[in-house]
Amino acid sequence: MRFQSLLALATAGALLLPLAATAGDFPAGKEAAYMTQCQQVATGQGVDANTAKKHCDCGAKAIKKNFSDEEIKDLDSQDGVDAKLMQKAQTVVQQACKAQ
Repeated sequence: MRFQSLLALATAGALLLPLAATAGDFPAGKEAAYMTQCQQVATGQGVDANTAKKHCDCGAKAIKKNFSDEEIKDLDSQDGVDAKLMQKAQTVVQQACKAQ
């Protein structure tokens, strides 16, 4: 019985490894810049400040959850962003935050 529990735990851990491997973080100072720009765009489109903050916070969390450090860095590239990567980011944020 104890072996089966250990095996189940090991299997669950192995299945979660790919999720942990893709989680990333914004480079230093870039998350604050993302939040500022996101909120400016949202309020410019007529969204109230509180709703904009919630949506942008959700977007930042979705990006960190679904993209690696390198992909997040590429999203803020000064030499051009890969169109497919940008489309994926927009889709991920829309799906994660559509109710907010």
